[in-house]
Amino acid sequence: MLVIKVSQSGIVKAISEAVEVVGQGGIVAFPTETFYGLGVKYDNISVLERLYEIKHRPKEKAMPLIIGDRKMLGLVAASVSAIAEKLMDRFWPGPLTVLLNAIEGLSGFITAETGKVAVRIPGSSFALEFVKSLAYPVTATSANISGMPPADNAADLVRYFYDRIDMLIDGGKTRGGKPSTIVDATGEGIRILRPGAVPDEEIREFIRSIKR
Repeated sequence: MLVIKVSQSGIVKAISEAVEVVGQGGIVAFPTETFYGLGVKYDNISVLERLYEIKHRPKEKAMPLIIGDRKMLGLVAASVSAIAEKLMDRFWPGPLTVLLNAIEGLSGFITAETGKVAVRIPGSSFALEFVKSLAYPVTATSANISGMPPADNAADLVRYFYDRIDMLIDGGKTRGGKPSTIVDATGEGIRILRPGAVPDEEIREFIRSIKR
């Protein structure tokens, strides 16, 4: 595993290195605005399978994606409802993951065969600058073995994966706290599937405000 310390290399070089590794089919660990995430190219089936294996992630759990621009939604989402658009306007970039109807043929490693895709634009962090440098989505599943606490520092990440990932972007300790909030916006309304960094009541109040 190649370790790049942002404090030594600078963010531009670290991003360049991460972009190259992901583009070549590798797994990159990187800091987000909450915890570290594991990134692979969204449509590379072999590396998606490898990612599930090293995390011991159950196949019925979908793999969330991050993007740098809403124009990329067309690569993975069949449609974006009006309410989803408003949520994105209000909470992106930020720790709100939105479930959308997936395009036909999107890998089951991403959708868990649900017909839905989970996606967000991350908040201010290395992750945001990284995906802004890509022309496609990448995964941002938490950097941990399934069932273990998500890593908020490089040492825990090394302890979890050692040489089973290709690159670690060490940006120091992340904020931690709660993971992204997950909202299902595939229907006319919304459902909060996982409470997280964006408080439930803030989302509900926003939905009430746009319906007034």
